Amino acid sequence: MKKIVLLRHGESVWNRENRFTGWTDVDLSEKGVAEAVKAGETLRKEGFHFGRAYTSYLKRAVKTLDVVLDRMDRDWIPVTKTWRLNEKHYGMLQGLNKRDTAEKYGDEQVYVWRRSYDVAPDPIPEDDPRNPRFEACYREVPDRELPRTESLKDTIERTMPYWKCILFPSLKDYDDLLVVAHGNSLRGIVKHLKHVSDGEIVRLNLPTAVPYVFEFDGGLNLVRDYFLGDPEKIRKMMEAVASQGKKK
Repeated sequence: MKKIVLLRHGESVWNRENRFTGWTDVDLSEKGVAEAVKAGETLRKEGFHFGRAYTSYLKRAVKTLDVVLDRMDRDWIPVTKTWRLNEKHYGMLQGLNKRDTAEKYGDEQVYVWRRSYDVAPDPIPEDDPRNPRFEACYREVPDRELPRTESLKDTIERTMPYWKCILFPSLKDYDDLLVVAHGNSLRGIVKHLKHVSDGEIVRLNLPTAVPYVFEFDGGLNLVRDYFLGDPEKIRKMMEAVASQGKKK
């Protein structure tokens, strides 16, 4: 049986402060580091032996991966970083507190910005220092491909070519793969693997640092998927993610 584990990064500093983060490169919180440690120990206990790992350019995902591999004594495996696994770009919302934004614009509007499938927030201006075209790590990415804002649909369209052409085909060479990324880029992968509709995928709330396992047969057909951990605790974590953009 072949396996791919999807792992959202541990809690970031801006997750803790309930801010829209997107492509802003914020670090893990102390809790986030502890979550990554726990994820690594869980995966080791469950007998995973990853042959390769993939992550985004954003340090909250990169550092989560580093901690997980360290706990598993798998620091030596090849790791590929790609901007295509970055979080959804939240445009002008990046840095704003979600609850304060809900107080100003209403829960319904914030839900649309956070979870609608094809509605993107207002883009950042071309001269905004947060524009990714000013960052050294994206200098080799064509400017026309760098987002100034994104909807979930846009994020999936960015992620899927990499998944289909590079990441998923590598499962032929390894029994276990690890993908550490972000709520929305991972949501796109789940949508593809499970054939989830546009309307249903926006209701999927991935908790931080909880391993999500996908098992495939020899023909690389999906057999089953499941989270590692206590189901009740995971349910509560999902509910907490869903409530982040509400006034109360």
